[in-house]
Amino acid sequence: MGELIEYPSNGTAGQGYLAIPEGGTGPGVVVVQEWWGLVPHIEDLCDRFAAEGFLALAPDFYHGKATTEPDEAGKLMMAMELPKAAKDFSGAVDVLLERSGRQSVGAVGFCMGGGLALVLATRRPDAVHAVVPFYGLIPWPEAQPDWSALDAAVLGHFAENDGFASAEYIAQLEASLRNAGNDDVTTYVYPGTEHAFFNDTRPEVYDAAASRLAWERTLEFLRARLA
Repeated sequence: MGELIEYPSNGTAGQGYLAIPEGGTGPGVVVVQEWWGLVPHIEDLCDRFAAEGFLALAPDFYHGKATTEPDEAGKLMMAMELPKAAKDFSGAVDVLLERSGRQSVGAVGFCMGGGLALVLATRRPDAVHAVVPFYGLIPWPEAQPDWSALDAAVLGHFAENDGFASAEYIAQLEASLRNAGNDDVTTYVYPGTEHAFFNDTRPEVYDAAASRLAWERTLEFLRARLA
């Protein structure tokens, strides 16, 4: 089981959930929340990564706030201070670099967090070498990244029936990455799935088979890129 920690974050204090593998250290992975906040599902994912040998840290971008209501989640997401979030990101990366003793980390995010994981990779190309967005999107016009700054391998997981991340959106994202010079890009679309199919706390959209396959692919990808 992990624990809530505080860490220095470019002159401020960041907070998040840290899960440590049995051996005490391992490749670092930043786990980025959905719009619900740092909820038990995200903490559980950190624990799952730790059980697989990763050092996993989920920054709390809402600083203690969380919800299960879509309207409230939307408000929290749109009210999020992106400059502050960027500092939280950077601080989390530094924590993982220090604790792991390695020179690179991965980033895995879901929905809003998938988009933020890609943004993080453009902000910290020095350290973020692998990014895994699950049905990732970037809803803030001012946060559209400079794809040419991204130097990480990308593995994207998407749902076939997704009103947020459509087939056109996926194709445009992949084209943007490749046009910016990134050739290490792989995207998977899971047939018959809905947005948030990986979230096992939402039985109305959860797909066990697709989630299992996406998890296996994610672990293989992170182990290869962060070796």
